[in-house]
Amino acid sequence: MASEVPPYRPKDAVGLAIKSTLITGGAGIFLSAIQNSLTRSNVNAWGVFTRTGGTIAVFAAMGGTYEFSRTASANLREKDDSWNPTIGGFLGGAVLGLRFRTIPAVLGYGAGLAVLLGTFDYTGGVLTGYTRDPEVDEFERKEQLRKNRRRPISETVAELGEGRGIYGPGYEERRRERLKARYGVDVAVTGPTQS
Repeated sequence: MASEVPPYRPKDAVGLAIKSTLITGGAGIFLSAIQNSLTRSNVNAWGVFTRTGGTIAVFAAMGGTYEFSRTASANLREKDDSWNPTIGGFLGGAVLGLRFRTIPAVLGYGAGLAVLLGTFDYTGGVLTGYTRDPEVDEFERKEQLRKNRRRPISETVAELGEGRGIYGPGYEERRRERLKARYGVDVAVTGPTQS
């Protein structure tokens, strides 16, 4: 048997949509309060709901529509794959496009959000990159990477030359000979400096 897919377990689309509506509505209240505080005219505290309250409604409707359609499509298709966020993203973006009251805006915002969310889910759904093996110690992993990419000192000296903290073997003797030949100065042998 190749890889067996576990059976799909249906999710509560309405309950998740209500949670998502409340969360994104809270984000909408936050942004509406910022919009209200940045207005030039003197608006009272209720301006969050009366003057810039459309932001709250759009955010809440987008979040609820996205979550409901994503979960409902997963339940109907009985699959949990990247098409569900794509479908939810299209309908959520279409809700944002309704604010502009044109069909191109509805289709454009829907397609844009569908591509963005579908791609995000398809590529793993994280912004921090791929997940590393939790069994491997991070320090040991980085040491292995350093050893894997380490270049020999002879190659480094050949490319960059000596100086600036890069000194090949026998550097002190060669330096002493150069100073003796060029300036006639005999430099005493010193041990490694301790810092």
